[in-house]
Amino acid sequence: MAWDFETDPEFQDALDWMDDFVRREVEPLDHVLGSPYDITNPRNIALVRPLQQQVKDRGLWACHLGPELGGQGFGQVKLALMNEILGRTRFGPVVFGCQAPDTGNAEILAHFGTPAQKKTFLEPLLANEIVSCFSMTEPQGGADPGVFTTKAELQGDEWVINGEKWFSSNARWASFLIVMAVTDPDRPTVDRMSMFIVPKDTPGVEIVRNVGFATEKEGSHAYVRYTDVRVPKDHLLGRRGEAFKVAQVRLGGGRIHHAMRTLGRVKMLFDMMCERAVSRETKGEKLGDKQMVQEKIADAWIQMEQFRLFVLRTAWRIDRYKDYMQVRKDIAAVKAEMPKVLHDIATRALYIHGSLGISSEMPFADQVLQSFHMGLADGPSEVHKVTVARQLLRGYSPSNTLFPSYHVPKLQAEAEAKFAEALEHIDDVI
Repeated sequence: MAWDFETDPEFQDALDWMDDFVRREVEPLDHVLGSPYDITNPRNIALVRPLQQQVKDRGLWACHLGPELGGQGFGQVKLALMNEILGRTRFGPVVFGCQAPDTGNAEILAHFGTPAQKKTFLEPLLANEIVSCFSMTEPQGGADPGVFTTKAELQGDEWVINGEKWFSSNARWASFLIVMAVTDPDRPTVDRMSMFIVPKDTPGVEIVRNVGFATEKEGSHAYVRYTDVRVPKDHLLGRRGEAFKVAQVRLGGGRIHHAMRTLGRVKMLFDMMCERAVSRETKGEKLGDKQMVQEKIADAWIQMEQFRLFVLRTAWRIDRYKDYMQVRKDIAAVKAEMPKVLHDIATRALYIHGSLGISSEMPFADQVLQSFHMGLADGPSEVHKVTVARQLLRGYSPSNTLFPSYHVPKLQAEAEAKFAEALEHIDDVI
């Protein structure tokens, strides 16, 4: 039996370096640069590239990749601990070469891409010479694939794509988009769609507008229209009708990394809340001396630590079983709990800061809004809760009797029968 809550000393040294490096060199970027995905911006090039080189020199670049792709082959537990540090800053993942959605798209290309696709798209993506976009959601039905209407028809040696996609993150900066489209409308939903690599400069690809969150300075989520977009036949990613299989490859581990990045952000908010509690005085005493503030801090810490252990155990199970499907309910539960943890702790931090907390000079209102985004991205929380419940209920058998198997009169009768001989002997002795 092995059950350990310690990190290997050698890897802990790497984490310690990362923590110091991110705090000193990476976090300040959030205050002087725009989007981490605007990689051709001269300001980004001047400030980000030198930091990326330091990461590469340390052997910590793109650690989510296997050795065959130039990565370290770290398991999910190590990646989770790394992402907990990177989550403190918007630029952390880019500086370390592990930013979403590029990580998931790279994983798709690594598993399903042809040698030519890997050469053209995967290699520059891994080097952060380009960025990418995952274009799946549609305006009329959100993330429900049963109502997707974007279609791709094979005409000679080309696929012709028509339709609209919604909230295609980072499309404005992407060099290519991975697009999910209906290719076989008469087949079951899980077999109807295929994945395609679409270079953004292909004629017919139109960004109708870029949509932003209420707190964003510029929109980064594109409303994209595809009008007679022609891509070569060999731009099909995976086999025809395998879009669901392809998509699942990018989701399991990615959700764990996302959860740990969120936890890093939550811990930062918690630290801010505690500093405020020991600094601010009102009514003759520190905020931290007031019992209702103490309750908020205690509840936040308990919630944060519970979530951290749950995520790390899920990461451990992925490493243990090497099968995302076997850990499906755990991953779904992590995804469902993540927005609540962020929402609750960001809200407490905001409230303890008073009017300053709700202002644009603090990050709390933005993080409260981000919590709703997390509850919707990669499928709404309700869908993941359904998955958790269904997976759990498969482990139970129905009772075939009128009363439940745990009905007390039944259990009492069974217990009396089980111990009847022993009790009769004791009664005779007494």
